[in-house]
Amino acid sequence: MKPSNQMQQLFRVGVTVAFITLAFLGTTVIRIPIPATGGYFNLGDTFVMAAALLYGPLVGGAVGMVGPALADAVGFPQFILATGVVKGIEGLLIGLLSRRNASTGRILLALAVGIVVLVGGYYLFEAHIYPLLAKRIPFFGVTDRAAALIEIGPNFLQGGLSAVIAFGIWKVLSRRPA
Repeated sequence: MKPSNQMQQLFRVGVTVAFITLAFLGTTVIRIPIPATGGYFNLGDTFVMAAALLYGPLVGGAVGMVGPALADAVGFPQFILATGVVKGIEGLLIGLLSRRNASTGRILLALAVGIVVLVGGYYLFEAHIYPLLAKRIPFFGVTDRAAALIEIGPNFLQGGLSAVIAFGIWKVLSRRPA
């Protein structure tokens, strides 16, 4: 018996909320500070990437936009804007590039693009957008180009480690019956 459209929508909402919660926890439970920018290393991207691989661009984008940004609200509110935008785009693009029944190569490409979005997006916000916003809103005066350069390494490590774990999650869960 095929599930009704309403049941499928309810399932999708439940999955989205579950992954938002996992992304929130992955971002808050392991926080390793990066003193140069006031940011921190975390594994929340794991769940943004896994949600996008397993459930597509809308779920991935929603998880990226909401879960990690909510985590920033707990102690790091100055990064909510950057996190919501960057990780929302990360989830959306990974989901778009890894359409259903994608090859392993396509999945790896999608994850690589996600890492580039993560690293490049935070650099753009920290080196350019936040300093520009800080001229009118001091709240955003938390970083500059030099600090943004320092954060490239930790962000790349965060994205790479999260991608490896997300790939493993995808490999295990994509084999489940539909």
